[in-house]
Amino acid sequence: QALTAANLWDNLQDKVINTQSVRQSLDYVARGEVAAALVYATDARLMKDKVKLAFTVPLEADISYPIAQVRDSANSDEAKRFITYLQSPVGQDILARHGFLKP
Repeated sequence: QALTAANLWDNLQDKVINTQSVRQSLDYVARGEVAAALVYATDARLMKDKVKLAFTVPLEADISYPIAQVRDSANSDEAKRFITYLQSPVGQDILARHGFLKP
C-alpha cells in the first residue's frame, strides 16, 4: 500500500523478492546481494555501520508493535512486571532511544 501510494510500486514490482524476515532483507543488503530493501527504520539502525537509510516511504498509518501476556504463562508475574516496565517512563525512554515512538 505504501509503495503504491508513493507511486513506486509499478517500477519495483518486477524486482521485489520476498524474504523470511526484515533481518534477512537487511542481511542481503549488508552482504551486497541486493541493492536495496524495504525495512523498518528501527531494524536498519541495528546495522547502521553496514546499511544506510536511503529514504522513508510515507505511510498512511503508524506501524504498531503490540505487547501482550500469554494467558497461561508459567512466568505470569515476570511478564506483568516486564509489560509494566516497558510502559514506565524508563522503559519508554529506552524504546525512544531505539527509534520507537510512544503510543
